[in-house]
Amino acid sequence: MAQQTWFITGVNSGFGRLLSEKLLERGDRVAGTTRKLDQLDDLKAKYGEQLWLAYLDLTDTPGVRRSVNDAFAHFGRIDVVVNNAGYGLFGAAEELTDQQIRHQIETNIIGSIQVIRAALPHLRTQGGGRILQVSSTGGQVAFPNFSLYHTTKWGIEGFVEAVAQEVAPFNIEFTIVEPGATKTNFVSGLVSAPTMGIYENTPAGDVRRAVATHAFPIPGDANKVTQAMIDSVDRRPAPRRLALGSDTYTLVRAAWLERLAALDAQKDIALAADVDPLESRSF
Repeated sequence: MAQQTWFITGVNSGFGRLLSEKLLERGDRVAGTTRKLDQLDDLKAKYGEQLWLAYLDLTDTPGVRRSVNDAFAHFGRIDVVVNNAGYGLFGAAEELTDQQIRHQIETNIIGSIQVIRAALPHLRTQGGGRILQVSSTGGQVAFPNFSLYHTTKWGIEGFVEAVAQEVAPFNIEFTIVEPGATKTNFVSGLVSAPTMGIYENTPAGDVRRAVATHAFPIPGDANKVTQAMIDSVDRRPAPRRLALGSDTYTLVRAAWLERLAALDAQKDIALAADVDPLESRSF
């Protein structure tokens, strides 16, 4: 297998760390970004020039552009861009602070958008490439207490759906990765809002207690998830979505079927909203 070069955000932990370890071990090169460079000292010592690192806070748009440009300049070519960095904001919508809302959106969605925008000119120039956008089950279904996290994941999926069509003529392909609950540091990295007692006996309170008591099942295997992400790059054409985990498959399928049934039930209403057949349909 020919050596490939990857640009990965958030390489200090979770999927980003595991991806980096697997790729470096098989001989690929990794350009990684993180806010915690010291946590990569061991990999840097082991792999040397195979691993290029840069500090990056995704809320710093000029920094995003600089890191992407520097990575392409350093390695000359990057085959795969992995938009992995992000975190979860946990709390009922009314409980969240304005600052928390802004930071979640700036990190998870605007940061991801700007990484893609910064990479596109380079990928066009080199004749193509692959972009893996890490989303989650929460990019297709929603749970109480995760409203802003879902906002970012549903939003970035819509962005990718449109941009993938824009850049397809340049041989740039996208895959939206949707892992389910997986044994990573996601839960420990949740940012929470001050709780309001009024939500104690509501679905939001139920989810809060389930998270606090670790009552949620976590079927996903992080090693298998990251290996599936790596393997997806060899698939042609690129899968637009990569559902990973039994919970993702079950929950997303049920959500799609429910939406389809609701849409079909409103077919007459939808069609009745068109102009009368005898009226002009031209603009």
